[in-house]
Amino acid sequence: MQIAARRGGLLVVLLGVLWGLWEGWHWVGTRFHLHWPFPVNDTTMPHLHEIVRALFQPAQVNGPWLVRILVHDSLFTLKESAVGFAIGAVVGFAIAVVLSQSSFLERGIIPYVVASQTIPLLAIAPMVVVGLGTKGVTDWVAVAILAAYLTFFPVTINGLRGLQSADPRAVELMRSYAASRWRILWKLQVPASLPYLFSAFRIAAPLAIVGAIISEPAASIQGGLGGAIVNFNQYYSIEPQELWATNVVAALLGIGFFLVVVAAEKLVVRRPPEQTA
Repeated sequence: MQIAARRGGLLVVLLGVLWGLWEGWHWVGTRFHLHWPFPVNDTTMPHLHEIVRALFQPAQVNGPWLVRILVHDSLFTLKESAVGFAIGAVVGFAIAVVLSQSSFLERGIIPYVVASQTIPLLAIAPMVVVGLGTKGVTDWVAVAILAAYLTFFPVTINGLRGLQSADPRAVELMRSYAASRWRILWKLQVPASLPYLFSAFRIAAPLAIVGAIISEPAASIQGGLGGAIVNFNQYYSIEPQELWATNVVAALLGIGFFLVVVAAEKLVVRRPPEQTA
């Protein structure tokens, strides 16, 4: 309880500091007409209380509150992200398993795995959506696959490192008892790789959210946060707080997904005795 209280207090202090920095820079920028690194005004930096207030006001005349719309959009984006995260995790770990069994394959394939992440998602998103659409794949599934594209990389790299982290003496001992590669993999290497995998999952979870949000406009999806960002961007010059509120909700969604992975890690990964208090 004390640890939770300390963390809660630290969070409140941190939010207060961020609020003070935001409002302080807004006051200085508007008072002295600063234009670096960007013009500071009520459009580029609306007051935080206006952003929060916008969440509890109708986005349209006689329409629902903005927060209700964004929660609905967040759930849709979360569905795409969760499916993409699962696909990316499975594919990434499968690649790591294959590469861990052959140094020749590792040296030959890893450069292509790294090079795959240099291709901008915005460039391939329309091609993937259109290509999969011709095969009867629904738009949201195509977006999930694009989210998986961003998530498989950290899982592959960290998974490979984790599988190779198993104690060589333990591997040799199992081989001396005529254990098969499959048994060595699942009894020794996979348990050793769990801390590395969850480190990758913590990175991949927000990436899945980002990948889904970026890909939704390419799929012409209006029901997710990506569609909401495109929609409110059209009115940014007159109602900037709505776009900022959407960005805040998107950030909270990414943080929430990250915390779910952290909670799962605490349940699955057991710390070595020497690391426990």
